[in-house]
Amino acid sequence: MKAVLREIATVGLTTGVVLLTQDRPFPWSLWAAVAASLLLSVRLRWPWLATLLCVPAVAGGLGWAPALVAQFRLGLKEKSIPLQLFWVLLLTTAAIAPVLLTETIPLGPLLLAFAFAFGLAAAPAALGALVTTRKELTQSLYETRRARAAELEAQETSARAAERARIAREIHDAVGHHATLIAVESAALAATAPDDTVRDTALRLRALAKESLSEMRAALGLLNSDTTYPSLQELVDRARVAGIDATLSETGDTPLSPAVSRALFRVVQEALTNVTKHAPGASVTVTVDRSSPVRVTVVNGPSDQPPPPDSGGAGLHGLSERVRLAGGTLTTSYKPDGGFTVSAVLPPGKPKVDGQDSTFGGGARDAATA
Repeated sequence: MKAVLREIATVGLTTGVVLLTQDRPFPWSLWAAVAASLLLSVRLRWPWLATLLCVPAVAGGLGWAPALVAQFRLGLKEKSIPLQLFWVLLLTTAAIAPVLLTETIPLGPLLLAFAFAFGLAAAPAALGALVTTRKELTQSLYETRRARAAELEAQETSARAAERARIAREIHDAVGHHATLIAVESAALAATAPDDTVRDTALRLRALAKESLSEMRAALGLLNSDTTYPSLQELVDRARVAGIDATLSETGDTPLSPAVSRALFRVVQEALTNVTKHAPGASVTVTVDRSSPVRVTVVNGPSDQPPPPDSGGAGLHGLSERVRLAGGTLTTSYKPDGGFTVSAVLPPGKPKVDGQDSTFGGGARDAATA
């Protein structure tokens, strides 16, 4: 609407200027100038045509008002300098030709008149070209700044990634060294211990150290995506060895994506770890439904022993974030009898298609060699 009103004002103003001009050199001067003013809107589509329509009006002496508007539009849209110069010279010639044909003018005043007409025709075109150039430079500057900002962001991202990789290597070197020592010394203890109970415990410690090293490498990105985990039944069996009365119930056989399988494994692992730390002696029921969606619930009863004084932690917060990243939700609640419930709902996701099992039901006993 604003554009329409602006165009009406432009056409009306130029037409008014033409009509108010009293000096009319030729009988057709007024009609040529009025026609050029009324047809001025064609400059929006064809700037050259509007300038061409102004040529007779300029020759009649009354067409400079619409010609200035047409030339400004031509300067905005026309990229070729030779073409702009052609239209400027055409208007200049149209303005000077009637004077040469009707009057005898000395060379000096003639050159002055030519320069004035040339400047009058060239000024609006130059102004339009200047406005266009300024817009292009502004856009180019904006693109340059945006590219520079993207480059700086990429550099910062690369620096952060390099720092994370350095920290990961340091963690691996430090923790991996000690985990390897634990595995080696546990193996030595198992080989030399005369007591079967001590030997079994040493072998369990060795397996746990090797598994911890494998999981650390996987978490730090030092192993490929084919790293396997113990089965849920093995987690429950370990909890029983630690003194927890744990039972496992699994239903459904929907193939799970690796991310969902890892999240499912971590939910059960973290829940059993929390029972060991915060509710020693409590009975635990682990229920897993591998349908769509996948549901896992770990419920423990009240503990018959007081929890350790430093039982606080942030494991559930990290577990909730892991489940969220896998596309699921994690809920926790206390039971009226003093027990605790950890429940997660996960989407099955897209399973592997290369023949490898994406679940943890048949994971390897040892994910990496210490």
